[in-house]
Amino acid sequence: QVQLVESGGGWVQAGGSLRLSCAASGIIFRLYTVDWYRQAPGKQRDLVARITSVFGATNYADSVKGRFTISRDNAKNTVLLHMANLNPADPAVYYCPLRVDSYAYWGQGTQVTVSS
Repeated sequence: QVQLVESGGGWVQAGGSLRLSCAASGIIFRLYTVDWYRQAPGKQRDLVARITSVFGATNYADSVKGRFTISRDNAKNTVLLHMANLNPADPAVYYCPLRVDSYAYWGQGTQVTVSS
């Protein structure tokens, strides 16, 4: 059965960096498009980044372009989100939901906190 585990979140000062990980089991992750979403308290869930299963093409929200990088570590069946120059607009719980056919799999998310 497919399981997703997000990790790597924590506390960081403004301008700092974090690396988030999304580890999958029960599925060959590199065969699927994977998204990173984030949701702050009281706000809607927004798409942050996407990496496709075709040529590794990537897409980013305008608010994170040039600061965040999504990539794959296929040996570990993991998708990464490198986050640089974090600012007070970035704190949220970050998720990597995966859609397989008509079903979406969700992990527990990982919390990112940015302090000024």
